[in-house]
Amino acid sequence: MRRVGVEEEFLIVDGADGQPVALGDVLERLEGDDGLSSEMKQEQIETCTLPRIALDDLARDITARRRSADATARLVGARSVALATSPLPVKTTTTPGPRFERMVQRFGLTAVEQLTCGCHVHVEVASDEEGVAVLDRIRVWLPVIAALTANSPFWNGADTGYASYRSQAWNRWPTAGPCEIFGSAGAYHAQVDQIIRSGVPLDEGQIYFDARLSHRHPTVEIRVGDVCLYADDAVLLAALVRSLVETAARQWRAGVEPVPASAVQLRLAGWQAGRFGVSGRLLDPLTGEPRDAFDMVMALLDHIRPVLEDQGELGTVEFLLFQVLARGTGAVRQRSTYARADTLSGVVADAVDASSLPATVLQDRNQAFLLSSRQDS
Repeated sequence: MRRVGVEEEFLIVDGADGQPVALGDVLERLEGDDGLSSEMKQEQIETCTLPRIALDDLARDITARRRSADATARLVGARSVALATSPLPVKTTTTPGPRFERMVQRFGLTAVEQLTCGCHVHVEVASDEEGVAVLDRIRVWLPVIAALTANSPFWNGADTGYASYRSQAWNRWPTAGPCEIFGSAGAYHAQVDQIIRSGVPLDEGQIYFDARLSHRHPTVEIRVGDVCLYADDAVLLAALVRSLVETAARQWRAGVEPVPASAVQLRLAGWQAGRFGVSGRLLDPLTGEPRDAFDMVMALLDHIRPVLEDQGELGTVEFLLFQVLARGTGAVRQRSTYARADTLSGVVADAVDASSLPATVLQDRNQAFLLSSRQDS
């Protein structure tokens, strides 16, 4: 089985009113053991799990990292919260440093307003050639992954109408979004080199494809997900992505060609996923036609089912997947909370509580599911 690791970005908010606060560097220094790292904006912090094989180990890491980030934030009167955008209006603070200053100079308002939190999943691959073969074959399923993680309905104090507005804000970067089929590692690296020579991105770190070869680790990095409100959904995201990667690698070795969907078609599918999450219709990656989100999620499950069975993870993934479909994504909970509380500060406070809930794969699943259903009803 391939090792998998998860990077999660969190907002840092005032413990009293939920307003984002610029404490990223402070929390990084307080934590002290490289468990937290600051990002481009001081109103956010990032955690990273160890590379793991067992989902239980990954779930423990995710739960522990979330609680550690929040505990560190509490030391300075703040909280850490798994929201992909801030419900409350915020004037962001760029982290000091020459690279970030250059990004603001180069990209203007896009960089100034950029305060979004994603969940990035790294899955190990044997070589760049295998990695690019994987990228070519998983691309059509990434909009379904994005829909399952939608957790950003609010932006600048307003309901955007989107389940994931982070996807809209993020795709303002010129290198973000889906790619065409590369065909080989050589073609991938040639494309990246050409993009860098254009002078638009500052460096390879700004290759923001939906999925890419990591330039630091022997992994593919899948970047389409919002940071998930629930730890459970982060575990699910990692399990789905790892199974997609292994399925794609098996197809490559068997000579199965990638689905020839264009990047334009995938951009449409990504927009649909960001707009509706799993509460509407998604675009079928094989036909480009709209289908009920439930049917598309089941198509994804059928696609990776042989790998899940081989890895002994089918039962866990089915439990986590149907839990999302039953209670909804983080976007659903945010809107439901706002309907009750009628304040965006109340949305943030509720999200703080939900962010630190332990992953239910570490608990009795039947009891955990009933508890989750009662809390969200």
